[in-house]
Amino acid sequence: MTTNELWHGTTILAVRKSNKVVIAGDGQVSLGNTIIKSNARKVRRLGDGSVIGGFAGATADAFTLFERLEGKLEKYPGQLTRACVELAKDWRTDRYLRRLEAMMAVADKSVSLVLTGTGDVLEPEDGLIGIGSGGNFALSAARALIDIDGLEPEAIARKAMKIASGICVYTNENVIVESL
Repeated sequence: MTTNELWHGTTILAVRKSNKVVIAGDGQVSLGNTIIKSNARKVRRLGDGSVIGGFAGATADAFTLFERLEGKLEKYPGQLTRACVELAKDWRTDRYLRRLEAMMAVADKSVSLVLTGTGDVLEPEDGLIGIGSGGNFALSAARALIDIDGLEPEAIARKAMKIASGICVYTNENVIVESL
């Protein structure tokens, strides 16, 4: 088993509701069955601050992708979808980038997207994204909470992340949230 196969876990959740969007990420980094760090920051603002993103996967790979995406956002300002498609093209065709093991959830005021290493750029139809080891748990919880009147996106994300942390051993309750 290689070191990359031993690194586990992250839960990233994007919630879009009422003209607001948030991305939340837990802080746990695990190596095998050992918690290495509990307060990692896996969610951040990109470019001029008008885009937020979260990553799941190898940290160095994710930061490489964040840097590449910021370059695409400079080239295509205000066009998150176009920047992501251009990054996905590079990701699939560049020998170095093809080896990167990470996924990203990104959002601006108008669109939320998932980027994968296979070149996919996916926009969810319900405004919810869950990636990482606890992503499906957080996504399920968010889907259950999304239609509750008066519940803001950040509250949905925090509650869903708490639920995921109670199920996924690679997810903790130390949550960072960025919002637009």
